Amino acid sequence: MAEACDASFPRPSRPAGPRPPWRRPMRNGLEGKRILVVEDDYFIAADLTRALQRDQMVVIGPVASVAVANETLTDQAPDAAILDIELGSKTSYRLADRLLEKQVPVLFVTGYDGWHLPEPYLSQPRLTKPAGDKELISALHAMIRSVPC
Repeated sequence: MAEACDASFPRPSRPAGPRPPWRRPMRNGLEGKRILVVEDDYFIAADLTRALQRDQMVVIGPVASVAVANETLTDQAPDAAILDIELGSKTSYRLADRLLEKQVPVLFVTGYDGWHLPEPYLSQPRLTKPAGDKELISALHAMIRSVPC
């Protein structure tokens, strides 16, 4: 008959002091910024949320419709917004107009090429889905940095 043995090992204690530089989150100037996410695809919204929260931004939403986004804006003021253009049978252009009037920078994350965008939005920053995390953070950083205080 075999004897049972205890194969548990003590967990090594974490050394005191600051974390090594390769283990610390990078600072990019976006920490604490409030970002409205309007995206109707659950998985893309989850990816955007994860990327923003990993870089210590506060996510407002995500919301899947312009109506809910407008309700959200009555309670919260974002520092920037990420908008999917096509939300079901509607578009986010009127929401973008409202945000831009309030000096809130807008980043379109869409499947559309630039030449599919209406004229007033051609100069708006945009990323094509699926966008990588580095592209997303870089675009947000450039947008927020360019907003006058």
